[in-house]
Amino acid sequence: MKIAVIGSGYVGLVSGACFTDFGHTVICADLDENKISALNAGKIPIFEPGLDQIVKTNSARGSLSFTTDVAAAVKSAEVVFIAVGTPSRRGDGHADLTYVYDASRTIAKAMDGYTVVVTKSTVPVGTGDEVERIIRETNPDADFSVVSNPEFLREGAAIEDFKRPDRIVVGVGDDRARAVMEEVYRPLFLNQSPLLFVTRRTSELIKYAANGFLAMKITFINEIADLCEAVGADVQEVARGIGLDNRIGAKFLNAGPGYGGSCFPKDTLALVKTAQNNNSPMRLMETTIAVNEDRKRGMAQKVIAACDGDVSGKTIAILGLTFKPNTDDMRDAPSIAIIEVLQAAGATIRAFDPEGKETASRVLENVIYADDAYDAAKNADALVIVTEWDAFRALDMARLSDAMKTMTIIDLRNIYAASEMEKHGVKYSSIGRPDNV
Repeated sequence: MKIAVIGSGYVGLVSGACFTDFGHTVICADLDENKISALNAGKIPIFEPGLDQIVKTNSARGSLSFTTDVAAAVKSAEVVFIAVGTPSRRGDGHADLTYVYDASRTIAKAMDGYTVVVTKSTVPVGTGDEVERIIRETNPDADFSVVSNPEFLREGAAIEDFKRPDRIVVGVGDDRARAVMEEVYRPLFLNQSPLLFVTRRTSELIKYAANGFLAMKITFINEIADLCEAVGADVQEVARGIGLDNRIGAKFLNAGPGYGGSCFPKDTLALVKTAQNNNSPMRLMETTIAVNEDRKRGMAQKVIAACDGDVSGKTIAILGLTFKPNTDDMRDAPSIAIIEVLQAAGATIRAFDPEGKETASRVLENVIYADDAYDAAKNADALVIVTEWDAFRALDMARLSDAMKTMTIIDLRNIYAASEMEKHGVKYSSIGRPDNV
């Protein structure tokens, strides 16, 4: 099929590239001339394992192309995916749908023949209705259907998630559109990936409900970790004990410094706003958001406590800046709040992240960026593991000891065991477990 994807950011680029692997012809359109020029030159604007090769292969064979001419891309397409940003709106925290609605007007003016318009962006309940209204108002003679097809892509594992999904959710209201979407996802459907057809509003809510639940699960285990520290229990054993229950499951039960990224923070906030606007408040979600924000700054206090209550004039090494490994995404990363609090307390920050230096430099000030973990540890009074990159899982403690002023490690991802650290003479602190501090 001929597919146009409006928006060549994370979701649009991954989706468009993967669709070409299914045999479809895809044009990714974006108004950002620099981004499109880079993509046409073979430069990928985001870090996602394996994406560069898919883009290179399908661009070379002509099934994947990039353009700033959105109207031309729409005109040639049978299916148009809207994959533009929906950031939190300043002032009220609701999803900003400006880009979605602008794309809808462009599509309305450019579509030629029956076209299925698909909202791939994460949008609040009822957005599809408004997209449909805008298209009909702009082009009363248009022949089209509006479909909801939310993405469930984990950064760092997006290609695997797209090609081997737990489910494909499609919100559709007519048989013509359903047949088109079945054809779009036919390769996955033949591999027995669950293709769930629901109403459009149900589809829109599924996405928010899923992210809200996972954010709440992360926040729950983080509060259990605090309780473990208070009573002398081990949160990893607690997580394993409850995760073996099939009704609960083991995923998203890793205690840490709080959730961040491009999805959970804005989607939980948008869900709360949608609920409030419909007089159906979600108190659990409201509390989840508040607890998570407090936790990020609370982790800085944990670092200060491990440094005998004072970091003024001290050098703190930070390992990991991105909100999770295998991405360069710094949006709402816990490292930001942690570093800001430590700097306000008088600390000097030396940091290393395998992929996040460029994006981190746009949001963090007065940070010394190191070449590797050992460079970050030079003359450090303490070292903090914030993101669980594989490169940090087997650090050479002898090299760290030679580099650091004081062998104090605060492990916010529970990568190491306290007993192991004790053997190396490390003053060690972790999350929700007995320490040797």
